[in-house]
Amino acid sequence: MLPRFYPILDTAILAARGFHPVKAAEALLETGVGILQYRHKEPFMQAHFDEARQIAKLCAAAGALFVMNDRADFALLLTKEGGRCGVHLGQTDLPVRAARIVAGQDIVIGYSTHNERQLRNAQPQPADYLALGPIFGTTTKDQPDPVVGVENLRKWRSLSAKPLVAIGGITLETAHSVFEAGADSVAIIGGLFQEPGLAGLRQAAQAWLAIEDA
Repeated sequence: MLPRFYPILDTAILAARGFHPVKAAEALLETGVGILQYRHKEPFMQAHFDEARQIAKLCAAAGALFVMNDRADFALLLTKEGGRCGVHLGQTDLPVRAARIVAGQDIVIGYSTHNERQLRNAQPQPADYLALGPIFGTTTKDQPDPVVGVENLRKWRSLSAKPLVAIGGITLETAHSVFEAGADSVAIIGGLFQEPGLAGLRQAAQAWLAIEDA
């Protein structure tokens, strides 16, 4: 079962707001989040793998699932180092079936979809959960896919029996409608940074966790 609150640490957004990824991860984990994704969309350097390793260790110590965006090979390496890791794949990443071969049966695999066709095609894939979005307009992608909307989320939810993560422009005010439409979890990126500093990040996480507990 996925936690209802799924925070994503995007390195570009963190850098723009003056956060170090490891410090941001520490702040989120201190609030009790149950899952945390590390997303780096630029070329990977050793420093980024080292960041991911540190965050994976913090997640393991906190009992949270660490998810590496895009890189099934890194997720496997970090699992072999003793963490509980997953990988999240997009439509243009390594195919899910290939990632399952690379990563093995014990690693959690998530897979992004953006429309009805992709959601249908994802159902037979060996992914553990699916993501659908953007539900609302989002500014965290340079070239976002067309907005899905809550009504399409509701209409398409029955196309897959897998846990479904809604993503894209979701706020504390709109989260209830997203859950009511059938989402099992909401992935939050920009919504983590409504207030400045690590204290603001903790405050945002606590507000999202309160929705999870409601």
